[in-house]
Amino acid sequence: TTMPYSRPTNTSLSELHLTGIPGLQHLHHWISLPLCIMYLITLAGNSIILCVIKADSSLHLPMFLFLSMLAVIDLGMSTSITPKMLGIFWLHSTAISLDACLTQMYFVHAFSVMESGVLVAMAFDRYVAICNPLRYLSILTSPVVAAIGLATLLRAVVFMSPLTFQIRRLPLCSPAVVDHSYCEHLAVLKLACGDAAFSNTYSLSVSTYVGSFDSLLIALSYVLILRAVLSLSSPQARKKAFGTCGSHLCVIALFYIPGLLSMYMERYHQELPPHIQVLLADLYLLIPPAFNPLIYGIRTKQIRDGARRMISRRRPMAGGTGP
Repeated sequence: TTMPYSRPTNTSLSELHLTGIPGLQHLHHWISLPLCIMYLITLAGNSIILCVIKADSSLHLPMFLFLSMLAVIDLGMSTSITPKMLGIFWLHSTAISLDACLTQMYFVHAFSVMESGVLVAMAFDRYVAICNPLRYLSILTSPVVAAIGLATLLRAVVFMSPLTFQIRRLPLCSPAVVDHSYCEHLAVLKLACGDAAFSNTYSLSVSTYVGSFDSLLIALSYVLILRAVLSLSSPQARKKAFGTCGSHLCVIALFYIPGLLSMYMERYHQELPPHIQVLLADLYLLIPPAFNPLIYGIRTKQIRDGARRMISRRRPMAGGTGP
């Protein structure tokens, strides 16, 4: 993917410019409103979930520990792109140093890989809870939950580090304009004057591997769960089991469908208008973190009850300060 204007006037570009949403710059102010609202919902929703789980000892179960991990990842993922994006939309501050750009790219993609890993862990958690309920706590002990969390983190670091180092080594050409609202890997790669074939292939392989391997594991968990649920005799138990899996399936669909759409459209539908591609990529990173706490908060009875207990405990301290 060499650029038509391969003039390496500045092979060590130290500053890049993010265009925001190419072609829709005149609508930036309007587009920023829903993005800002989504970011505020993300901050509030995930923080509330973390506070409720921390405050309520009855929620210190594997399922909620994984949910806490998801909340932390969601806060990290949206915070790594939204403030800068709003800066572009509101203040036209398009400049970003190359190091800041690569750091942002690293975190955005690493958090995506981590989120995918935690969704697999949550599917495994539901499988154990429904197919092996009596051994649930002896299988998913605290060390096991911690080890799963650590493995998820390490996998993201191992996968994303070569990608960032590779771009750091590539000579970049002027004009240093990234046609995107954050430092998305492919958008930055388009500035490379050198041979970017390795980076291209590597990023496609990693995203395809993570996407397909993780979705396969999740699908397998749910096939086994479905088999177990359908063999339950009482309709009450069946309804409860479906209920506890329903919110998880919503979250999975919310994460994988836009993600895969955005990735493959960017690769194979070059005729797709750039603003559609960029909007898809933005929404893929901003919608799940805003909706995950809403889905879990509304659909999970223990979280609702925990929130109620936390509020009623705070009521007598009405004069006190909030968290």
